[in-house]
Amino acid sequence: MIDELLGRATLKDRIADLEEENERLRRRYEAESDRRSKAVTARQTAEREQNQLEDRIAQLEGELERLWADQADADGGDGIDPRRRDYIRGAELSSVLERLESFRTGPEGALTAVVPADDGLDSAPDALTEVLDERIALLETLDPAVVCVDDAELVAVALSPPVNPRNAELDARRSSDGTAAGPHLEWDDRFRFDRSWFLPHGRFTLALVRADLFSLGVYDGDDRLDYRGFESDVKGSHSKGGFSQGRFERIRDGQIADHLERCREAIADRRDGPLYLVGQDEVVSRLVEHGLEPTATATVDATGKPKAALEDAFRSFFTTELVVL
Repeated sequence: MIDELLGRATLKDRIADLEEENERLRRRYEAESDRRSKAVTARQTAEREQNQLEDRIAQLEGELERLWADQADADGGDGIDPRRRDYIRGAELSSVLERLESFRTGPEGALTAVVPADDGLDSAPDALTEVLDERIALLETLDPAVVCVDDAELVAVALSPPVNPRNAELDARRSSDGTAAGPHLEWDDRFRFDRSWFLPHGRFTLALVRADLFSLGVYDGDDRLDYRGFESDVKGSHSKGGFSQGRFERIRDGQIADHLERCREAIADRRDGPLYLVGQDEVVSRLVEHGLEPTATATVDATGKPKAALEDAFRSFFTTELVVL
């Protein structure tokens, strides 16, 4: 009664209305903040997926470019087409190697030549250039190249193995026990090459490194004997909020550096036999620049969880490009 007489009842009702409106606005603000946070997270996830797809597209475009580089419109291709170009691995690759190994000719009727990686056609032996003539241009996309040609040209193939013969010290002459040690160029009654250039052989370590993922396996041939894998918390993309792009990049670079240091330690701890280092080109290069000395490197597009990505990387690495000349 007193509140009504003094006019305070109206003020109390007004205060209650304002408090209710304030609570409604607070809930609306919280809902908007939550939606904005989810939108930022969704955008970053989409950007990461887009980056992965762009990496995959770039890899496929590179393979397509290599596939057609010998056509008339490719530099150095001179319009010469191979009879066949394919990418083979596993049982199919093993079958092709067995056929080449079983081929016999008369004395010095089979030529095996190795053009090591990074040397280009300038390092191709003169004898090989004389045999292939203009078809030597078909080797331009192969790095390295192992060429098998017989004197009657019933067989004329080139293969690009995952392991560079030079790095594997396969340029040495035949060893004392009579096994083939990988000549740079040799005429014989059969083709001379080492299966370990192409197929998983002996004990070795395969390490997959991405900016935020690491996976390592120690193998004996196809059998994995040991495994180590982990993922690191590395920022994927800048959300346009919180801090500047420059600060974001510095934080991300630091996170990647910490991740690569973990990778180096894991490789040093688990490495057994030759090291094959694969993954994103940039991070693989950074590891090599900082003292890691792998037997072979390769850029592969292997994504997913560490163990599944390692299996994918294993298949990709042990794939050989075959060109029937």
